[in-house]
Amino acid sequence: MNGSQSSSSYSSFEDSSSIGQGSLNIVRNSIRGDGSRSLSLGHAPEISRRWRDVFWLVFFALHLILAGLILGVLGLNRFKKKDRLNIDRYTIANSEDGPSLTEDYWPFYVVAGAVGFVLGCGWLLLLGTRANEMMKFVVHILTTYLAVVSVLCFWDEQFFWGVAFAIGAVLQFLYVISVVDRLPYTMLILQRAVKMVWSVPEVMKVSCAFMLVMLLWLALWSFGVAGVVAWSIIGDGGRWWLLVALSVSLFWTGAVLCNVVHVIVSGMVFLVLIHGGREATTMPPKPMTKSLRYAMTTSFGSICYGSLFTAAIRTLRWEIRGLRSKIGNNECLLCCVDFMFHLVETLVRFFNKYAYVQIAVYGKSFNHSARDAWELFQSTGIESLIAYDCSGAVLLMGTILGGLLSGTCAGIWAKSKYPDKVTMVASTAMLMGMILVGLATVVVESAVTSIYICYAEDPSLIQRWDADFFNQMSEYLHQRLQYRSARAREVLTSRFDTQTQATVASL
Repeated sequence: MNGSQSSSSYSSFEDSSSIGQGSLNIVRNSIRGDGSRSLSLGHAPEISRRWRDVFWLVFFALHLILAGLILGVLGLNRFKKKDRLNIDRYTIANSEDGPSLTEDYWPFYVVAGAVGFVLGCGWLLLLGTRANEMMKFVVHILTTYLAVVSVLCFWDEQFFWGVAFAIGAVLQFLYVISVVDRLPYTMLILQRAVKMVWSVPEVMKVSCAFMLVMLLWLALWSFGVAGVVAWSIIGDGGRWWLLVALSVSLFWTGAVLCNVVHVIVSGMVFLVLIHGGREATTMPPKPMTKSLRYAMTTSFGSICYGSLFTAAIRTLRWEIRGLRSKIGNNECLLCCVDFMFHLVETLVRFFNKYAYVQIAVYGKSFNHSARDAWELFQSTGIESLIAYDCSGAVLLMGTILGGLLSGTCAGIWAKSKYPDKVTMVASTAMLMGMILVGLATVVVESAVTSIYICYAEDPSLIQRWDADFFNQMSEYLHQRLQYRSARAREVLTSRFDTQTQATVASL
C-alpha cells in the first residue's frame, strides 16, 4: 500500500468533505486534541423533527388498510366453504377445476414463509463467522441455480417460465463476468460492513423483530393469495391479474419494512462512527429507541416514498453499467446505452439508497436527502468508488437465491398435490422468501451506505475506526480518479482526431 498515494487521495477531497455540515444542528465540526477535524455529536438540546412526505405516509397507510380488507375477503370467500361471501355472482363464471378451498393451498405458503424466515435468520447468524464465504458462494451459485430451475420448467412444459429463468441465468452470468475485476473491492467493503454490524448487536435484534412483523403480514397475505389460487371460477387470466396486483402490494410493503430497518441501522452506524465506538461515553442515551421512533414517525413518509422507486432504478443502473463496460467500439449501440445511462443517472440523483442515511441522521425529505447525498459524493469524488462497488448487487443475489429456495420448496410440494397450480404457488412463494431474506441482508447494506456517507463527509471518522481500511479505500479512490481522468482524456483525444480527419477530408 502506497501511503503517499493514500494521503494525497484523502487530501484531494478533505476540504470539500464538509459540504452540508454547516446546516446541521446536532452534528458539527470539532477539533480534537491532535488537531484533526472530525464530526462529533454536540450536547445541544435535541431538535424536534418535522414530518416529511406526509402524503406518501397517508397513501401507504390507506393502501395497507385496503390491501388487508381485500386479502381477508379473498381468503374467507373460499375458507372451508365455496363462495362463503357470495361474491362469485359478480364474476364471469368459468368451470371449476379441482379443489377450490383456501386451506388447500395455504400450507404451501406456510412452508415458504418458514423457509424464508430460517434462511434470513441463518444469514444473520453466519454473518460474523462465514460472511466472506457466503458472499462468494452466492455470486457463483445463483447462475447455476437459475439454469437448473429453467431446465426443470422446460421439463414440466412451462415454456414461459423456462425462457424467463434462462434469460435470468444468462444476464446473471454476463453481469458477473463484467464485474469480476470489482469483486475484491466489493468483498473488502462487505467485510468491513459486517464488522460494523457485529459491533452493534442491537441491529440484529431489530432485523429479527421486523422479520417477525413481516411474517404476521405474510400470514394474512398468503391467506388471501391462497383464496385467489383456489378461486378457479374466474379462470387463470383473472387469477394471474389478481396475483400480480397483490404481489406489487407485497413488494411495496416489504420494501418499506426493509428501508425502515435501513434507516434505523444507518442512524446507529453513523452514531458509532462519530463517537468512535458503541461504548463511548459521549453516545446519547437510548440511540436505538430514538432511531426507531424517527423511522416510524416523522421519517416514515419519506421511507414509503423512496421504497416505491429506489429498488427498480438501482437494479436498472447495475445492468446498464455492466453492459456499458463491455460494449467496445460499437458506436451505435454505445450511443443508445449512453442515452439510457444518462437517463438513469438523472433518476439516481433523486432516488438512491444513500438518502436513507440522510433521513436517519438529519430528518430530511426523501428527494432532498437523495440529492444532497449524490451532490456530496460527486463533489468529493466518492461517486467513482460507489460506481465501482458491487456490494448492493451481491446482497441482491443473496436475496434472490433465498427467494428461489423458498419458491422451490413450496413448488415441489404443490407439484405433488396440484400440478396445475405449481406456477402460481411457486412464483408467489418466491416473493415471500425474497422479502424475508431481504430483511436480513439490509443490515449489511445499511452499514455500507453509512460508511460511504461518513467517508465523504469526514474521512477521519473511517480512519479513526479502522486505519487499514481507510488506507485501502483511499488507495482505491486514487486509482478510480486516475482511471476516470485517463478515460476522459482518451474520449477527448478520440473526438478531436475524428473532427480533424473530417475537416481534412472536407478540404
